[in-house]
Amino acid sequence: MTTACEVSWFSALCDDDYEFLGCPDPRLLSSFEHCRDIVLQAESGGFDNILLPSGYALGIDTTAFASAMATLTRRIKLLMAVRIGENWPAQLARQIATIDRIAQGRLSVNIISSEMPGETLASGPRYARTIEAMSILRTLLDGKPLDHDGTFWKLKVDPPRIAPLSGRCPQFYFGGLSEDARQAAAEGADVYLMWPDRMEAVRETIADLRSRAQKRGRALRFGYRVHVVVRETEAEARLAADRLLSKLDDATGAAIRAKSLDSQSVGVRRQTELRDQAGSEGYVEDNLWTGIGRARSGCAAAIVGDPDQVLAKLQAYRAEGIEAFILSGYPHTTEADLFARLVLPRLDHGPL
Repeated sequence: MTTACEVSWFSALCDDDYEFLGCPDPRLLSSFEHCRDIVLQAESGGFDNILLPSGYALGIDTTAFASAMATLTRRIKLLMAVRIGENWPAQLARQIATIDRIAQGRLSVNIISSEMPGETLASGPRYARTIEAMSILRTLLDGKPLDHDGTFWKLKVDPPRIAPLSGRCPQFYFGGLSEDARQAAAEGADVYLMWPDRMEAVRETIADLRSRAQKRGRALRFGYRVHVVVRETEAEARLAADRLLSKLDDATGAAIRAKSLDSQSVGVRRQTELRDQAGSEGYVEDNLWTGIGRARSGCAAAIVGDPDQVLAKLQAYRAEGIEAFILSGYPHTTEADLFARLVLPRLDHGPL
């Protein structure tokens, strides 16, 4: 662990903020004001970056929100999620360059291999389209003219006049466990993001993606997306985790998971497997609690413990090759403050 790791928080743009999981709270629904406050809390707490997620059916528009936050923040980076199925790449390149300029070079991009709203596209073609989009975006944002004759787009254009502040394409963060997703990551991503898993599975995934990238003459960096519940003592942390589920019934939890656009993905199925393999209290290995997944699709486990335990868990991931963490907790402003005070000062961290 000779280099600093990037530590990011999460702004709940997709109606994913609760005091009690499964119980919508009008104060915590996605609004500009609430999501803005999460970002400002993360910046004041010392986090390096913040994920601004995107979901067509939920919450507020990510690109518009990122543009606004670029003017309201000074230090924290903005990790803007973009849904490839909803965008024309040449126009998206101009949007990315513009927001990066507004943010004075603090923009990075989370690529989501999405469908068009109302469209159903098989995994293979959908990820092939994402590979094409990443190639187009990288060419244009590197300031190069584009002559692209692909399956999904045929474009011959000059780069937009406005370029990212660095003159280069911002980093692409990308996640997915399926074979198609792994190939896309190796082909076009900069940072491969994982959801929570057992340590041996994290190790295997890193080795696999590193090998795939090397065969293409590329190098990947690795990130880990996970929730966190940290308190002064382990007993307090476990009580706080249990409290999150104290008003949840199984039918409500199942309905929340089912409505997610990615509810049938390989990654989500793996999160379900972890939950099924966990012990009676929901822990699948030391300090990794799967209870979050009872009321959430996608990233569905949390590191739970006292500051020493949470720090040790993060350091163990770092020892395996993780260089970036995207953390979250419920409610987001409260847990961001706890992590910022109890753990963050003890980590050697900084933007990638």
